[in-house]
This record gives sequence, structure tokens and C-alpha cells, in this order.
Amino acid sequence: MNRIAIGSLIIGFVAVLVLLVLSFSARSEETGKGLTEINWVAEDINGRGVIDYAQTTLLIGPGGAASGSGGCNRFATTATIAGEKITFKPTAATRMMCAPAVMDQEQKFFSALEQTRSYTIEAETGKLFFFDKDGKLTARFAQ
Repeated sequence: MNRIAIGSLIIGFVAVLVLLVLSFSARSEETGKGLTEINWVAEDINGRGVIDYAQTTLLIGPGGAASGSGGCNRFATTATIAGEKITFKPTAATRMMCAPAVMDQEQKFFSALEQTRSYTIEAETGKLFFFDKDGKLTARFAQ
């Protein structure tokens, strides 16, 4: 009888631990809500605007996998999101050649991603803003 009681206690304890882990996992998935699973289109990179026909896009998945188009090449990276803090690992991109102005914008975009340390989404417009460690705007996106 004692063995059954001890076994039941152990099973109950393990069940509680599993529920706690699932609860924390669900909360971490809420991080970045409103940011992830939206195809963002760059409107500005470092205060210099963008070339309209060179669609620079960013899509961040719920797990942090990020991808898109730099305007010429497809890219992939990883975003780490904690509250309003966000960082990106260096991008891996295809290697197609485009017009020099588009290639220049693409490199500035990849650099802006690597410099980004925080973000905000403006409630009224739904626009996404990335900022560097000093609070300077690195990029602005629309949905």
C-alpha cells in the first residue's frame, strides 16, 4: 500500500511539472504577438527611404525563424524576441546580381537587421519600427 501511495505522489508531481512546462511554453509563444506571422514590407531603411519596385520584406515565424526578400535576394536569419527587445543573427542570402542601387539597399537592410535591438508597433497605423542600441530608427515597415 505504501508503494502505491508513493507511486501516486510521484506521478502527480510529474504531472504538475509537465503542466508548468506547458504553461511557460505557451507564454513564450505569446512573445512577439502582433510581430510574427505578418509579411512586413520595408518603407524606410536608416532614414533613406526605399526603392519602390524592390520589395524588401520580412516575415518572422513564431519560433524566431525569419526570412524574406532584400529586394534582390531571398534571405533567412533568426530573430530572438524578448518583450520589446529583438536581435537578428547575420543573414544568409542567395547570391543573385541586381542593379547596383538595389544591391546597395539590400546590404543596408541586412545591416539594419543586425543593428536592431528593439521594436515597437504603432497601434494607430499598424507600422513596425526597429531601433538600434541607441534608440535610433533602423527600419520602418508596413503590413
